[in-house]
Amino acid sequence: MSVLDVYDLKQIEHLEFLAKKVVEGFIIGLHKSPFHGFSVEFAEHRLYNQGESTKNLDWKVYARTDKLFVKKYEEETNLRCQIVVDASSSMYFPKDLKVKNLSINKFQFSALAAASLMNLLKKQRDAFGLSLFDNRLNVHTAARSSSTHYKLLMSYLESLLQKQELNKSTNTADVLHEIADRIHKRSLVVLFSDFFDNNENQEELFAALQHLNYNKHEVVVFHVFDKMLELDFEFDNRPHLFVDMESGQEIRLQSNALKEAYVDKIAKRQEEIIQKCLKYKIDYVPTNIRDGFYPVLRNYLVKRAKIST
Repeated sequence: MSVLDVYDLKQIEHLEFLAKKVVEGFIIGLHKSPFHGFSVEFAEHRLYNQGESTKNLDWKVYARTDKLFVKKYEEETNLRCQIVVDASSSMYFPKDLKVKNLSINKFQFSALAAASLMNLLKKQRDAFGLSLFDNRLNVHTAARSSSTHYKLLMSYLESLLQKQELNKSTNTADVLHEIADRIHKRSLVVLFSDFFDNNENQEELFAALQHLNYNKHEVVVFHVFDKMLELDFEFDNRPHLFVDMESGQEIRLQSNALKEAYVDKIAKRQEEIIQKCLKYKIDYVPTNIRDGFYPVLRNYLVKRAKIST
């Protein structure tokens, strides 16, 4: 049995993942296309899925058949979604955290969330691609919608879940610039990262995110962290050996001696990320891995659907 098989990836199937901006696609689907005129022509009905928006329900058909159908229009097309996952060594923190008796770290959380989104997009007949990076772009696939493609991407995630290598650094800005250059059609780009990077200059990171925006992609950022340990610094008041998972550097400290200064600095760093995302109209999702990947995705998709309707 694979690592991913232990988890139920179909828990969000009753929801929808819709694009807010226009996207370019190649089949009739759920999302606005830029390639049609101002007329909105009816195309067909499809059965209503529980939990999705009721905006396009055909009430006349319901009155005749007592069944819920959604009206689909010719101006709608499928979504192209590029899921980008940080696979640097800092994402393998924490080492022994269990949520509901299942082991979880930041990369496992991100891989499970990415796999769940791909499963949902496959159900919607939307196209999805996967990018995996540390200090360079290691995997980058074009967006496709086939079952074979889905299995291939799951195998990439599975491979990294089993390896969990240390001493892999991060270069998020350069990787995002490369991804922006390699995605040639308007897409929804979903990034999972803890934003612990070799480069402390946040401006370079947001220049890369703006590059995606400039190319007319919609960007969603899941900022992945362990709130208790990484934001609140809740360690027992005793000497601890802290190890940099990307460089291997070690330092022994009494946790309470630096807690106040650390918490203040990390809070300012997160607030800067939030404000930059607001400024550049990037959808920012603070993501505490202790909440579990399913509740985080469910809450985000429900909120997104309300904004879209």
